[in-house]
Amino acid sequence: MKIIVPMAGRGSRLRPHTLTVPKPLIPIAGKPIVQRLVEDIAKVAGEPIEEIAFIIGDFGQEVVDSLIHIAESLGAKGSVYTQDEPLGTAHAIKCAEKSMQGDVIVAFADTLFRADFVLDKNSDGVIWVKKVEDPSAFGVVKLDDYGFITDFIEKPQVFVSDLAIIGIYYFKSAENLMKEINYLIDNDIKAGGEYQLTAALENLRQKGAKFSLGKVDDWMDCGNKNATVETNGKILEYEKNNMAKHPASAKIENSLIIPPCFIGENVEIINSKIGPYVSLGNGTKVINSNIETSLIQEKTMINHGNLSNSMIGNNAQYYGVAREISLGDFSVLDFLSQ
Repeated sequence: MKIIVPMAGRGSRLRPHTLTVPKPLIPIAGKPIVQRLVEDIAKVAGEPIEEIAFIIGDFGQEVVDSLIHIAESLGAKGSVYTQDEPLGTAHAIKCAEKSMQGDVIVAFADTLFRADFVLDKNSDGVIWVKKVEDPSAFGVVKLDDYGFITDFIEKPQVFVSDLAIIGIYYFKSAENLMKEINYLIDNDIKAGGEYQLTAALENLRQKGAKFSLGKVDDWMDCGNKNATVETNGKILEYEKNNMAKHPASAKIENSLIIPPCFIGENVEIINSKIGPYVSLGNGTKVINSNIETSLIQEKTMINHGNLSNSMIGNNAQYYGVAREISLGDFSVLDFLSQ
């Protein structure tokens, strides 16, 4: 089995953090979003992953190397393709056509999930869904009496279903999917100015393909700062037993750590209260501060911070007092030297 991961978007809703790092490589509780995604898919897949293909924008060689490393850490071959223009979800998959063979899972890399279902490989495809309160903001599916999908509806303004598509799909035949995607592109069939995967799914369904559901227990968004901080807290709660032990290289003096928290390698915490629901990346230093429900990346300095629901990037410096901030990589915010 292969995993195809379109991740070419610029992540504009998560700026300034995505100005220097693509959103799927932003760490949540110590691991990049995309690494968590493919690890969780591998657990549900129930068989070895042969290849992971990533579709990226112009992110540079360092990002390519990171993605190859993530694939190889799961025992899979890593492939990286480039989507030069944002022409839609179906077009993104088209960019990885060389890897579209056999059975595949397509997973868009801005979402995390928790699920304990076993993938139904007898269906032509499985659409992963989550029941939501307000389906008008999502693509949704309608079902027949046997649990197979009868319709794909994009952002319905009148209620038709509360089963939202979360952006993860299994296909028994990548080749059949590619036929429909190529048909859309060859005939310039767009919706909203883009080539949409849901149009290819609908064409497959009309030709007799049977799609079943994979219902996830939790669906976690990383679309903006608030959502990402909330997802960090949820992952810490799910993995609190693994996070209970801090690395030996961490230096914690006269401080209180309220679990669950992620403490990276070579972190220094002095005269501070950390937690609950805080991630501190490798090499970060926190002095005389109170931090809760926040996501702090690597090699950052925080002095006299009073932070909640905050997200701070890599190599940033924060001196002073605030309650809620979003500070990008290499930024300096200094309230103490006024």
